[in-house]
Amino acid sequence: MGSIELKGIEKWFGELQVIKGIDLTIADGEFIIFVGPSGCGKSTLLRMIGGLEETSRGAIFIDGKDVTDQPPAQRGLTMVFQSYALYPHMSVRDNMGFSLKTAGAPKAEIDEKVDEAAQILKLEPYLDRRPKALSGGQRQRVAIGRSIVRNPTAFLFDEPLSNLDAALRVEMRYEITKLHRELSTTMLYVTHDQVEAMTLADRIVVLDAGFIAQVGTPKELYETPANLFVAQFIGSPKMNVIPCVTDATSYSLSSARGGEFSGDRPAVNLGIRPEHIHLCDAGEGQCDGTLDVIEYLGADTYLIFDCGQLGHITVRQEGETELKRGDVFGLHFTPDRQRFFDKDGIAVFAT
Repeated sequence: MGSIELKGIEKWFGELQVIKGIDLTIADGEFIIFVGPSGCGKSTLLRMIGGLEETSRGAIFIDGKDVTDQPPAQRGLTMVFQSYALYPHMSVRDNMGFSLKTAGAPKAEIDEKVDEAAQILKLEPYLDRRPKALSGGQRQRVAIGRSIVRNPTAFLFDEPLSNLDAALRVEMRYEITKLHRELSTTMLYVTHDQVEAMTLADRIVVLDAGFIAQVGTPKELYETPANLFVAQFIGSPKMNVIPCVTDATSYSLSSARGGEFSGDRPAVNLGIRPEHIHLCDAGEGQCDGTLDVIEYLGADTYLIFDCGQLGHITVRQEGETELKRGDVFGLHFTPDRQRFFDKDGIAVFAT
């Protein structure tokens, strides 16, 4: 079992409060990712769960047992860090089996568990090598293997892929996905990379300045963000946010073209993803824009339009484009993909 529950968790460093009352329940076998900007408290929260940071207030439960004041070794968890923290003078086999050896496990048991972990992580050819003879991705797999042999209640990952290049990160995301599927063990994972969050997680916990901004599946966060912070943090390129007023009855976009942002009608922000905007003739969309920047990425092209007082609006199109800077188009927003947020940034309704 590997259920984890956080109740009213707070963390203070002197007068500075970095975790501000976190309540969260994690089911056995879930893959949970903590994501947010630098300084939001995600690594601190993970370290508190692991026992590497003391909890100022609140309680942490693992499988229903209060472990708030227990040291790391008694929590049944294992942590994989950004740095591999391998012993350079030891072989891969000895690195992976070191924690079992120091715990006094029999050699036969150590060898069996190391061999099982090496098979899962495709490390069999490297067991007799030392870390300096391995690539970054192989070293990270050794660090994960060192955790696997301990048969933990849950894995805690603190930005484990941030030291790898782009190609290796893609490869390791695949490896970690397979690992979770094969082991069915609870995994808590911290990252600032939303691609990792969207592709790995069962649920994502978005943190903002020590608070939980929203918890949900990747699809829920992308399609129905609870607030503007989540709307613009999740998704690349980020959601377009456009100031507007609403019709009194339908709450659909109104008068963006005219720029009437005052009067009796409620002022709101409209959010629309770049892929949900389509080009049309000038004067026929919700607003007009002059093409200002073209970003070609191969499979997609991002078109950035200057829409006057509405600001810059990004449109995503498949493949390359024959459009050129200075072209003027109308921008049509798919009606059922529009999201609205009140003056405080809270999602209030959607068409």
